[in-house]
Amino acid sequence: MPEAIRKVNVIGHLHPDTDSICSAIAYAYLKNQISDIEYEPRRAGAINRETAFALKTFGFEEPELITSVAPQIKDTQISKQRSIEADTSLFSAWNLMRDLKTSTLCITDEKNDLLGLIAVKDIASANMDIFDTAMLSTAKTLFSNVLETLKGTMVLGDPADRICQGNIRIGTTPEMMEGNIEKGDIVLVTNRYETQRYAVEAGASCLVVCNGASVSDVVIEAAKANGCTVLTTPYDTYSAARLIPMATPVSAEMLPEDKVLRFSVNTSVDDALKVMANSQHRFFPVMDEDGRYVGVVSSPNMINVNKKHVILVDHNERSQAVSGLERAEIMEIIDHHRIGTIETSSPAYFRNEPVGCTNTILFSIFQEKGVEIPQNIAGLMLSAILSDTLAFRSPTCTERDRYAGRELAKIAGVDIDEYADAMFDAGADLTGRTAEEVFNSDFKVFSRGHARFGVGQGSFMTESSRKAAEALVGPYLKEAAAANDIPMVFYMFTDVKSQTTEMLYWGANTDQIVARTFGVTPVDGIATLPGVVSRKKQVIPPLMTTLQDMDEEDE
Repeated sequence: MPEAIRKVNVIGHLHPDTDSICSAIAYAYLKNQISDIEYEPRRAGAINRETAFALKTFGFEEPELITSVAPQIKDTQISKQRSIEADTSLFSAWNLMRDLKTSTLCITDEKNDLLGLIAVKDIASANMDIFDTAMLSTAKTLFSNVLETLKGTMVLGDPADRICQGNIRIGTTPEMMEGNIEKGDIVLVTNRYETQRYAVEAGASCLVVCNGASVSDVVIEAAKANGCTVLTTPYDTYSAARLIPMATPVSAEMLPEDKVLRFSVNTSVDDALKVMANSQHRFFPVMDEDGRYVGVVSSPNMINVNKKHVILVDHNERSQAVSGLERAEIMEIIDHHRIGTIETSSPAYFRNEPVGCTNTILFSIFQEKGVEIPQNIAGLMLSAILSDTLAFRSPTCTERDRYAGRELAKIAGVDIDEYADAMFDAGADLTGRTAEEVFNSDFKVFSRGHARFGVGQGSFMTESSRKAAEALVGPYLKEAAAANDIPMVFYMFTDVKSQTTEMLYWGANTDQIVARTFGVTPVDGIATLPGVVSRKKQVIPPLMTTLQDMDEEDE
């Protein structure tokens, strides 16, 4: 496999049903047993109560939600640029920028939380502000910063102490300093004893002796008595005066984090490019899922992105797939529906078989690969087969489905009839549910020619639960059509035990379409369809035929 494959998402269709979720979990498990690549199950929407029952029964958490497989920042080449601490001097930051050939550095704390951002222009602006002589004390600058910037030596004092008061002054002669040196000032002097002594006795908090000059014991003793820090620098007074403001910590000049444009590793590349196009910044910090700094990106990083790798289970229609699929690498499709509209950019393994459930196909793949099915995985696979075949009552059910179901039940250690009744009852429970939630429990969008329509289905063990669902969902069909941007909606309320479906519908000419397709006369917007329980085999094909015929008649 190519090295670019970081992991593979195994995804079912939108509005996932039990087969979709259980297929993703079971197939990801199988692939992880036979491959060195990481496979992770994902869900493309909220799970329904039937599926939740199956997951809980066999000890699984619901898979993580995925709404798009378009490239994200984490699929780009994030520059692992080191961050700096808030106390780092402007001088050190500038040198680091030069070494890294960058114009921006990120400032973080010890936990890697973002504190701010500093750019070359911020350092240049600070360096040009020659009239701000209090910058070191205002920023509570560490003496260690001054030592580093001036290549200095500490004669008296603690490098870990901070400059908390005073302005930067140049000490020339005692006469010139009189009236100009105030208590707490940082005074730059040369080798003249009188100048050094006067600055100390005038109350300077720090004496910077330039030109590498020595400091007499008398001056040192006076500095101790007056609480004055003393350091020396090899630079001359002019150079030291220019450099010392650059000892200011970056925290004093940085753009604070609440004003910094940054991206999460989960931000889509498209969204990031839009932000970059409207920003004057070149580099942007990147945060991981916990909000911690991991590096920076710029627009060149977006040129070559690593596509996400996906396996699709239980669908092969673009209208039923997560967004961004055209920008992902489809590795496999495992399905039992009609051949749909998904195209791939490169060859992919495509396994489509006329059985009642995707998990029946997976059962065969487990056997082919010689992988033992664990008890909990077997329980999920059985749940999917019972759901899709209506406990072997659906006309889509094959002998392979029945065989796989019986074998999986043995492994899972459950009674098929008892478990099926409990699972369907859980799915039919309407307590606290909205019409939208029930509608989306199992709903798919289809297209044929110019026609686009949606078909949903709910399965019920009792007439009372079915009627309650009809009363709840029926009024919502118009709103559901608008939400899915389709002109027609059909919803199947299927009685599992009597194998009868009552169909509700909404949209222009849907009354006529239902009557023509199924040869029945709807009553009060409900079409009763005896023996019709399979959306895939008994509803979608005849509906598409009718819509195509009507389209040709209109032409």
